[in-house]
Amino acid sequence: MWIFGRKGASGFSATSTAEEVTEGIHASGLTAIVTGATSGIGSETARVLALRGVHVIMAVRNTEKATQVKETILKDIPNAKVDIMELDLSSMASVRDFAAKYQSSGLPIHVLINNAGVLSPQFKLSNEKIELHFATNHLGHFLLTNLLLETMKTTSYEQNTEGRIINVSSEGHRFAYSGPLSDYMNNESSYSSIYAYGLSKLANILHANELARLLKGVNITANSLHPGFIDTELFRGHNIFSIICNRILRYFIKELSQGAATTCYLALNPQVKGVTGEFFVDSNLAKPSSRAKDQELAKELWEFSMGLTSSK
Repeated sequence: MWIFGRKGASGFSATSTAEEVTEGIHASGLTAIVTGATSGIGSETARVLALRGVHVIMAVRNTEKATQVKETILKDIPNAKVDIMELDLSSMASVRDFAAKYQSSGLPIHVLINNAGVLSPQFKLSNEKIELHFATNHLGHFLLTNLLLETMKTTSYEQNTEGRIINVSSEGHRFAYSGPLSDYMNNESSYSSIYAYGLSKLANILHANELARLLKGVNITANSLHPGFIDTELFRGHNIFSIICNRILRYFIKELSQGAATTCYLALNPQVKGVTGEFFVDSNLAKPSSRAKDQELAKELWEFSMGLTSSK
């Protein structure tokens, strides 16, 4: 029987906080990019990584809001190293511009945290006419990772350190559309925000798994995670989620400090050194859906995503 708060093999549980899973870790030599770091678990992730000495790059759409988050972090951690760079993951042009500027900066990349996400009740398209969930939650991160991968490889080789790529997925991946990916992505007539969100979160896991396969022999790991059920800005205004929270999940809702724990665990904890292609929940190994473990589907998604990003 699963009990909320019971410690797993890692020694941590659903109630463990981001500070607890990184306690005693000194990471002043590391640089991490965190997408969507202006609110929710993204901002808490940025804060805790900065607390552990990491040079944090907040990759964000709203730079004004990011400045407020940065000021709050510096108020609590005066010696924190935090920088802000503009990034709109729904726009491939913005992703390419971010990657070009980052590469020009000469900064290393030890940790890439693909955290940002959207949940839209209405059917919407990105600038490139791709369904918004898929474009932002998966495709933007897919392109970003590919564009920064050589920098990560160089950092790993020159500094003899392990690179870590972390995709923030969700248990919502179990509610993805079934069937071929292309059948539903831009189909407004069959649109469901829950299923579209689920598809993008399934893609996050498949992306990490295929990265892990392709990076064998390279000192870079790729893993995905479910952060837990957290009442963040992502879900506010969604009636279905509010009903689920009030009736079913209210006993399992996490605080932000707990919601960011698994991300920070995968970013810094030595327990996961060399671990790749896995799915984590509550800072412990977990089992995703059977579709999320489908290697052929992961390859199909990779080719599909390469086709969409190479022509834009």
